[in-house]
Amino acid sequence: MSDRVSSAGFVDACTARGFGPWMGVPCSFLRPFIDYVIDRPDLDYIAATNEGEALAIAAGSWLAGRHPVVMLQNSGLGNLVNPLASLNHPFRIPALIIVTWRGEPGRPDEPQHELMGQVTSQLLEVLRVRHEPFPTQDAEVPAAVARAAAHMAETGLPFAFVLSKGTVTEYERRPDAAAPADAAPRPGRRAALEAIAAAITDDTIVVATTGKTGREWFELGDRGRNLYLVGSMGCAPSVALGLAREQRSPVLVIDGDGAALMRLEAWASIGHQRPAHLVHVLLDNAAYDSTGAQASISPHVDFPAVARALGYRSACTVPDTAALGAALRAARTSVGPHLIHFRIGLGAAADLGRPSVAPRDVAQRLRSALTPAEPTR
Repeated sequence: MSDRVSSAGFVDACTARGFGPWMGVPCSFLRPFIDYVIDRPDLDYIAATNEGEALAIAAGSWLAGRHPVVMLQNSGLGNLVNPLASLNHPFRIPALIIVTWRGEPGRPDEPQHELMGQVTSQLLEVLRVRHEPFPTQDAEVPAAVARAAAHMAETGLPFAFVLSKGTVTEYERRPDAAAPADAAPRPGRRAALEAIAAAITDDTIVVATTGKTGREWFELGDRGRNLYLVGSMGCAPSVALGLAREQRSPVLVIDGDGAALMRLEAWASIGHQRPAHLVHVLLDNAAYDSTGAQASISPHVDFPAVARALGYRSACTVPDTAALGAALRAARTSVGPHLIHFRIGLGAAADLGRPSVAPRDVAQRLRSALTPAEPTR
């Protein structure tokens, strides 16, 4: 008997009971489910920009007669608190939820997953979401799905499976399905970051978004004015705004398309506050590269137009790394905030490491380095 569950078999079992559409935000643990659903022409996958949005879309889907499935990493449970408490609970709207268990006690993981890993079950309990471990044997799947369906039918409330690392089998996407819509070669993230590093001044405060961006920026050269957001997806521009309001030094935020889409409200606040020395670089590969390169919805978004509409003083898309560097140098001598949008290719070095400096130490050294600075207000 196998000690892993067939990812495709679980989706098939859910489909047989009428579940769908499938939606959520990618996690590497969820990649087999997402890729299989995308490959099935009879199934729908909705790439939500954040977990709360996915649950709200699911609510509308249920109201329209469907039985949706929401998939997310447990770090995104925070984004579910409001809709679970103020939408699903009072309206009695069910949804089948698959939440991964990053930072599970006893399983080494990255520091940003430690706290949520410890409280995942307790948080679901506080929110009155019935949950159980994801099945560990194929033979357990039909009964588990039946229990979830029965609970939702009886209570009108969501049900969650908590998925541990290594529980499900891998799934290899069809080559034709995995090919990007735009196959034109683009510079990689590393080349873009090298161009950025060459164009900034030593006093620039750099906030690098989560995922491979922060990891590659660290590898290019750790410095006391760097902040690597190893978690808190989508928060980098807001952190940069907080810094820019209090410091005279140039502030640069290096963002990604998936992270930007998760929290576009940050752009509205930047446009309203208008910090003159803030530059926002958006590296856009149209994918969630760190979790399996599932497509984001960025090809449908005109990011410079959004930035201008929200109050950025300038916004542009640059065609190559030379133009990226030139735009950064020009931004140093003009009033911001500025958005510089640059499309990049997928991928990173197979041996890409992670920051070796603990997050708390990164934060403390940055605070210490900036303490003498005069506030801008």
